[in-house]
Amino acid sequence: MEDVQELRLTSPAFGDQERIPEKYTCDGEDVSPPLAIANVPSGTKSLALVLEDPDAPHGLFIHWTLWNINPRLASIDEHAEPRESVCGKNSWGHNRYGGPCPPSGTHRYQFRLYALDTTLELPGSASREQLGDAMDQHILAVALLTGLYEKKGGQSGPKPLR
Repeated sequence: MEDVQELRLTSPAFGDQERIPEKYTCDGEDVSPPLAIANVPSGTKSLALVLEDPDAPHGLFIHWTLWNINPRLASIDEHAEPRESVCGKNSWGHNRYGGPCPPSGTHRYQFRLYALDTTLELPGSASREQLGDAMDQHILAVALLTGLYEKKGGQSGPKPLR
C-alpha cells in the first residue's frame, strides 16, 4: 500500500500552538502570515483556507476565508492572497484578512486548510456557512494550524489553555 502523507499547513512565522507574532494582529500591521502547504493529496482540484476564532465571546468569529487556491502552491506569502483564489467575507463583513484581536484573554486562532476534489462556484460575498455548504461532500483532507494570541496590555505570553 502507498504511504500517504497527511495534508500539512505550517507557518515559518509561528509553530502550532505557539503565539502569533504581533505583526499579524490588530496590535501590529494586521497582515496575513506566511503559510506553507505540503502533502496535498492526489485528486485535489483546489484548496480552501479558513481562519476562525472559536474562543470569541459571541460564538465562532471568522477572520479570513479563501477558496479556489491552486493545489500546486507550496506556500501563501505574507500579506498576500493567491491570484486565482477568491476571498470571502469575514465576520467584520470585509473581503480580506482580519488578524487576531481578542477582547480579553488568550484566544486560539485556527487556520484550516481543506483539499477539495472540485473548484467552487461561489461569489466573494459568500459567508463561511455558504463556503462550508459548498465544500460539503468534496473534502479530501483537512490540515489544522493553531496559533495563540492575547492583545497588548494583557499578560505577557500565552497562557496554557485548560
